[in-house]
Amino acid sequence: MSTCAQRLADPSLHAQVWRWLEQVPDPEIPVISVVDLGIVRAVEITEDGAGQAHCTIVITPTYSGCPAMRVIADDIVAVLGRHGVQQVEIRTQLAPAWSTDWMSEHGKSQLKGYGIAPPAQQVIDISGISRRGMRAAQVDCPHCGSHNTSVISQFGSTSCKSLYQCRDCKEPFDYFKAH
Repeated sequence: MSTCAQRLADPSLHAQVWRWLEQVPDPEIPVISVVDLGIVRAVEITEDGAGQAHCTIVITPTYSGCPAMRVIADDIVAVLGRHGVQQVEIRTQLAPAWSTDWMSEHGKSQLKGYGIAPPAQQVIDISGISRRGMRAAQVDCPHCGSHNTSVISQFGSTSCKSLYQCRDCKEPFDYFKAH
């Protein structure tokens, strides 16, 4: 059995792989890891009959046409390779669709520190419920904390963000839309 396979057979390695994945930044927002963003859905470690370890990482894009997924997959393979995990498969899973509810609290805090307002509400299954009459979420300014903000455009620097402006400090900022 190879050294890598012996290490992968150790139950503690599963947790270690998750820690290594926390080193992979989102290419569009480098202050948040793909784990904190909720893109990494599962880590599966198996051994074949010859004792060779195989690591499968299941990822879900923030939306089905996300152009960053190839870079994310390559970065995951590179980080795990640097730690001796040579047989890595990336599996993309589209269902269930990614949701901002999968973001960690640490990731939301990192977004705010970077100047991007994190999602202000949780996403719920509203299939069959009319959105008419629902209030928009209050978005706090990540710069000064003011509640006195307004949307400038539903489309920000990427499709998952809207552009807002604080009426108090006058700074524009991205808001990571809840979806």
